Amino acid sequence: MNYLIKGASAIFCHDAAASDIRIQQGYIIEIGRQLAQLPGETCIQARDCVIYPGLVNTHHHIAQSILKGIPAGLNQPLGEWLASVPYRFWPHITPDIMYAAACLGFSELLRSGTTTCADHHYLYHATTSPELEAAVWQAADDVGIRLVLCRGGATRQGSHKGMRSNPVEPESIAQCLARLDLSRSRYHQSGGDAMRKLVVAPTSLVHSSSPADLRLLAEFARSHGLKMHSHLLEVSFDEIQAQQTYQMSAVDYAESCHWLGEDVWFAHLVQANERDIATLAGSRTGIAHCPTSNCRLGSGIAPVIRMAQAGMPVSIGVDGSASSESGSMIQELNLTWLLHRAQQGAEATSLETVLKWGTEDGARLLGLDKVGKLAVGYAADLVIYDLRAPRFSGCHSPLLAPILCGEPVDIRYTFVHGRPVVKNGAPQLDPHRLASQARKAIKALLSRSA
Repeated sequence: MNYLIKGASAIFCHDAAASDIRIQQGYIIEIGRQLAQLPGETCIQARDCVIYPGLVNTHHHIAQSILKGIPAGLNQPLGEWLASVPYRFWPHITPDIMYAAACLGFSELLRSGTTTCADHHYLYHATTSPELEAAVWQAADDVGIRLVLCRGGATRQGSHKGMRSNPVEPESIAQCLARLDLSRSRYHQSGGDAMRKLVVAPTSLVHSSSPADLRLLAEFARSHGLKMHSHLLEVSFDEIQAQQTYQMSAVDYAESCHWLGEDVWFAHLVQANERDIATLAGSRTGIAHCPTSNCRLGSGIAPVIRMAQAGMPVSIGVDGSASSESGSMIQELNLTWLLHRAQQGAEATSLETVLKWGTEDGARLLGLDKVGKLAVGYAADLVIYDLRAPRFSGCHSPLLAPILCGEPVDIRYTFVHGRPVVKNGAPQLDPHRLASQARKAIKALLSRSA
């Protein structure tokens, strides 16, 4: 179906005066003012609204959508929290539980304006059923979100605190590569506007795979044109283990295992120092900045301003809802804008830069170079934010109001590849059904893990 969106107060695009967008066959074909409705077009009125590119979440753990506020982990730092929360429960997550969690989490992301999610899915062990991963792909299809599945997992327990404290038997590297190849042949799509992409993403670069296994994974990824992702330097434990085990820094270790480059991005990098930043920037390795989770777990604040100045690609991630309970990209953008000003002064960040990190730059990092920007020829992933609520009425900068004012936001429509997946604030899946499914999944999970 073709659409004409008319009368927006502002659009985040190259034309400051634009108010209308024309969509045909899933793509933006025209942006301007007073565009005339053509035969066969559905007209959507966007009066008192601003239009953004769909937000691009470059690091998430969608399984954690039913693990919010676990009492044991509320006041724990990362290592202990991993044992108390995600690694305590994940061996007990069935495909049905996974599907309920994913539908809930993807719908929650859509509610804040996210149209692309890179889910770091790490629920793999020696006897994992392929239906567990299939449930994530299916949920993304049913909700209508664009999915980049970052295929995690571990090939050894190593020094990973979460795995060491729970009876989880890792995959062998042969199992991991065989399963990766099966997922690639079943799900991965090439192209800069793909609805499905697969990424090679061992759960922890330092702790959960050997150097030889990491090199094999890098070789597999690059031989098939897949991106690469992992956690690194979220806390100082990565650096300590790399120095003690390999007698080099964590970033140098990544480089020695062929895990730096413009096809690689890491989540967090909170503890990166100036030398690390220079090495990462020199290789064009990127970051998924996850400020809420880093605050929630007391990990610190990633030095993304210095990273951006050095030339590193910067993007924004929500991280899992077990450590970022809002599940909102708008919160991440708002907090990114504020945190670095608190550290470095009012000129450290601008709302326009932060929005670009959360859209176009994130999409490019994921290999989606026809997504994340409102321009002719790009996939029509866009969000129409409604500013009629009283809380926005006093804002003199309507284009920036959703980030500037933060949550709660109201969405009139969200489009993914030219298809409306949120209409008048409601996602495709019934919210009452989502809540009921989630409650049943939590009950089943608690029973299984008891």
